[in-house]
Amino acid sequence: MKVLVFAGSTRNASHNRKLAREVAGLARARGAEVTHLELGDYDIPMYDADLEARGTPADVMKLKQLFHEHPAWIICTPEYNASYPALLKNTLDWLSSPVKGDPVWSDDMRFSRGKVVGVLSASPGALGGLRSQSHLVPLLFNLHCWVAPLTYALGRAGDAFDAAGLLKSEADRARADAVVEQVLWAADRLHAGDEK
Repeated sequence: MKVLVFAGSTRNASHNRKLAREVAGLARARGAEVTHLELGDYDIPMYDADLEARGTPADVMKLKQLFHEHPAWIICTPEYNASYPALLKNTLDWLSSPVKGDPVWSDDMRFSRGKVVGVLSASPGALGGLRSQSHLVPLLFNLHCWVAPLTYALGRAGDAFDAAGLLKSEADRARADAVVEQVLWAADRLHAGDEK
């Protein structure tokens, strides 16, 4: 199973980037073919219909294809002001915007339709970013994704990782792994008939 793992952050010391690295390792350990995506590696401007009218940015087109190629995604989202960050919303807004006149990408939901998505979050606060998840999940439904019912919010994230960026607690690792397991299980069944 091909799984795309990414965090909605580009900050160097981001708790969610650390969590995404951990989750990518857990998915590999379960036999998945993992692409660990760093959104900061792509040049994606703030969405602007006038800019788009001059041509969809090349990195947006690359990401459309990359997201399309993976039946399963796992997103680690920060929480900003009780919601998910602008980086994540902007990326999904660009990816879901149809490319006019393109025979493939004029379908706005081609990149997301039917994807099985796992949602995790990490935050220094006690709730671990739960409020960001509550806003992100309806957006994913709107993109025609299947969202795994099991999620995980890592609270007190500032103390949760060791010097190597790995989760200190076996309990935290087990909870994150349970989300990975459910995503892989669901994606395998939903996409069992897909062409390899």
